[in-house]
Amino acid sequence: MTTGLIICGALAREVLALIERHGWDAEVAAVPAGFHLFPERITPAVEKRVAQLREQYARLIVVYGDCGTGGRLDAALARLGVERIAGPHCYSWYGGTLFDELMEDEPGTFFLTDFMVRQFRTLILKGMGLDRYPELKTEYFVNYRRLVYLVQKPDPFLMEQAKAAAAYLELPLEIRATGYNDLEAQLLALLQVGELMAE
Repeated sequence: MTTGLIICGALAREVLALIERHGWDAEVAAVPAGFHLFPERITPAVEKRVAQLREQYARLIVVYGDCGTGGRLDAALARLGVERIAGPHCYSWYGGTLFDELMEDEPGTFFLTDFMVRQFRTLILKGMGLDRYPELKTEYFVNYRRLVYLVQKPDPFLMEQAKAAAAYLELPLEIRATGYNDLEAQLLALLQVGELMAE
């Protein structure tokens, strides 16, 4: 029984790696990662994916945080009868309890993931208009006190890119190796339950 995973595009590498690691009978359909800059687009996009895929898969799981939808995503999924892995965003999945500790220690923490480091120029510089209006950097990041890079898969190139991002943002950098953490644990629990039910 193949499971359809409707995922945030920012999680594509990680979810595909987990499918390969565990040998899950699952396929992914992504919603554009850039919608994080426009949270009002997330719920309609996920609903559209559900409509497209409902007949194709026996089971659908949404791999998406609330990500600024203000509960609208969960309300839509409850109406559609589709489950979602729990959590507000990918930082909480990757960081787990560490994320809460980091935020309690310093609320002014800006987080990066492997995806965000790779796409820093596109998501942050271009997406937030900093390439055109560099003076906005001070306004956007005035309340941040540090940059924490949550590492899913260690890569020397990404480490250097994270250092460059920290230098650009003028924030001290902390690097924490988290792996896939709660993202893996939640998917493992959901997909194992599905496999047991199918037997």
